[in-house]
Amino acid sequence: MIKKHIAIIGAGPGGLAAGMILAKRGYNVSIFEKESMVGGRNAPISMNGYTFDTGPTFLMMTFVLREMFEEAGRKLEEYCKLIPLDPMYKLSFNDFDIFPTPDRGALKKQIARLFPGNEAGLDRFHAREKIRYDKMYPCLKKDYSTLKEMLCAPLLKALPHLSLGRSLMGVLGNYFTEEKLRICFTFQAKYIGMSPWECPAAFAIMPYIEHSMGIDHVIGGLSKISEAMAKVIGELGGEIHLNSPAKKVLVSGRNATGVELATGEIIKADSVVINADFGHAMSTLFDPGVIRKWSPQKLRDKKYSCSTFMLYLGVDKKYNEPHHNIIFANDYKENVKDIITREKLSEDMSVYVRNASINDPTLAPSGHSALYVLVPTTNMHSDISWDAIATKSYRDKVIKRIMERTSMKDLEKHITCEKVITPADWQNERSLFLGATFNLGHTITQMLYLRPRNKFEEVNHCYLVGGGTHPGSGLPTIYESARISANLIDKYEL
Repeated sequence: MIKKHIAIIGAGPGGLAAGMILAKRGYNVSIFEKESMVGGRNAPISMNGYTFDTGPTFLMMTFVLREMFEEAGRKLEEYCKLIPLDPMYKLSFNDFDIFPTPDRGALKKQIARLFPGNEAGLDRFHAREKIRYDKMYPCLKKDYSTLKEMLCAPLLKALPHLSLGRSLMGVLGNYFTEEKLRICFTFQAKYIGMSPWECPAAFAIMPYIEHSMGIDHVIGGLSKISEAMAKVIGELGGEIHLNSPAKKVLVSGRNATGVELATGEIIKADSVVINADFGHAMSTLFDPGVIRKWSPQKLRDKKYSCSTFMLYLGVDKKYNEPHHNIIFANDYKENVKDIITREKLSEDMSVYVRNASINDPTLAPSGHSALYVLVPTTNMHSDISWDAIATKSYRDKVIKRIMERTSMKDLEKHITCEKVITPADWQNERSLFLGATFNLGHTITQMLYLRPRNKFEEVNHCYLVGGGTHPGSGLPTIYESARISANLIDKYEL
């Protein structure tokens, strides 16, 4: 029996996970990646002896990643060295710091000291949100390629636990009376680029997952995951073609038949898997008239996540700051409104700093640090101009905020090299539609069957993986999208 050929566009986390699984199942897998390395936003940035992750830095639900390697007949720990983080991160407000830890007793003591009377809410949070998680997680593993799937047993069982009509911030009020304490359990909405005051309450499972399962780090950076997946694909006989951008998906009638590369080379395939950013793919990878539901105007009318302003700093000093640091704006709610509603830059910004060198000596020269800085900003739907002057001005404000709100008081003078990525760079250089770092928004009207489907509804023999399809953005859900699409290929293409 001749192996069916699967062409995958993009060697990001979703494309690699799908390639790994499909290669193990006996398909002839070819991955075409436009860059010179694998990983997409999960690739490393190397600079003057420093190594940074481009995008994801939080590794949670590590069991999902282990399952991906098991699907390929491998063990994750044979390819990656993982360490658990404790504390998981530092949350810094203008009047206090808190250090969430997997040790529930220790965290309750912190809450009792900072928010007397709220500590009992932590046990209620764990008890109630475990039920929600247990009901919801099976829904995230299913495909919703047909409307009939919306009537599946897992989703029907989960419906009473979705708290429809309520926000994440609202449902956290069931456990904690103090708004700043609730923010400590709702900032995770930023992972999907949403305001916690608007994010659906069902996403309360995100802080529960962190607090119940913990957060891990991969030595060498999370980009090592993508490198490991690429190695497994090679071991299983799959091929990864770097520096090979796809020009378009070949379509005959309504059937995908292969891929045309930018060089003009034609790659025939039985099925095509798209791991490119969804909006970018719909805008560029199909001939005019092929895509009807996701026309350019309809794409722009959808809700998208925020973007991010990024700094990658090589620093000739080590700082005694936790691995993950979240610095909240003085008025966090107004900061979020600036990003999501007003579409303007906040002078009072929130900043995330990863100081991974405190746990991982491989990322920087001895005695140095590789600092990763992320500032949530509005996406390119706004009219903000990210020219050189504006970028330098905003960069200086971000550095000032870090020096003011952390122990890194002398940071500026210890920076030896740096790289900046603006929302415009995400859009123009890294092919993210509107520079929306976390892809399509995760509103109720853009989830499950209403999100672009893993078995792409516009073209036969075409499948989607990544943050723009079900189940959504974030490494664990992107990996799940790969498994869902692989299972659909088994179902419809064998």
